[in-house]
Amino acid sequence: MTSSQTPIGSGFGAHTTADEVLDGIDLTGTTALVTGGYSGIGLETTRALAKAGARVVVPARRPDQARDQLAGIDRTEVDELDLGDLDSVAAFADRLVGSGRTLDVVIDSAGIMATPETRVGPGWEAQFATNHLGHFALVNRLWPVIEPGGARVVSVSSTGHLRSGIRWDDVDFEGGDYDKWEAYGQAKTANALFALHLDALGRDVGVRAFSLHPGGILTPLQRHLPVEEQVEMGWVNPDGTPVDPSMFKTPEQGAATQVWAATSPRLDGMGGVYLEDCDVAEPHVPDGPRSGVAAHATDPEQAARLWTLSARRTGVDAFA
Repeated sequence: MTSSQTPIGSGFGAHTTADEVLDGIDLTGTTALVTGGYSGIGLETTRALAKAGARVVVPARRPDQARDQLAGIDRTEVDELDLGDLDSVAAFADRLVGSGRTLDVVIDSAGIMATPETRVGPGWEAQFATNHLGHFALVNRLWPVIEPGGARVVSVSSTGHLRSGIRWDDVDFEGGDYDKWEAYGQAKTANALFALHLDALGRDVGVRAFSLHPGGILTPLQRHLPVEEQVEMGWVNPDGTPVDPSMFKTPEQGAATQVWAATSPRLDGMGGVYLEDCDVAEPHVPDGPRSGVAAHATDPEQAARLWTLSARRTGVDAFA
């Protein structure tokens, strides 16, 4: 059964780093795939996993830039992947499956946030298409090489999911009411629901899935937000420096929860839950602090409905 949203007392917290999570864990002989693994918290995730002994595959829309960022980090490799292009997803997956290797960890860390209205593929809203549909297609195409009996799939959501559930009547904002934050919220809800249903489908063969909020971190994820908007939101000063550094995690801290989700023995036998600050998150309290997980992101019926919609759009379903 899917575990409840009840903290387990991991011993870690908001200030824990990825290296601290991995202290004493030997990943020698394992292979991990980290999308977005060459920037921001993805880069720190790659570095920490490789330091612990894992081989890390980093698919990248900008492979040359990825190789530059990963220079000097042993046991890493780069291949080309554009999550907004399903042909690119298929080509990457074919190459990896064809290599004969298996995956012990898949971390879907790449994403875009609060973009201007953008369309990809057959006119799909870009945040939903890139953050969710691209990862949906990728994991389903890689399913034949995701190691049964212990592999984990980690879907990086965000507290942004509190902004919106799935807009079932107009997922792509075709009604002319595009709001970049609502679109981001929908995509982050989709990340959580994806992990919920994938866990339900994969648990019988020992593949578990988790979603999570990594925390607030100033990274290139904010590249679509003008400094003026970030100033208005109270994040940064006009010169781009944080108004209050304690509001944000470092990239090393931001990578911790996804690394914990991917490797912690404390999560053995669990799955389908939403995590934050290296623990299982509590349910969100409406009108309370912006923390925890909303009911619309933990609903098995909505998770199954989203899976059906996503399989129809992408033409891929490893469980059909």
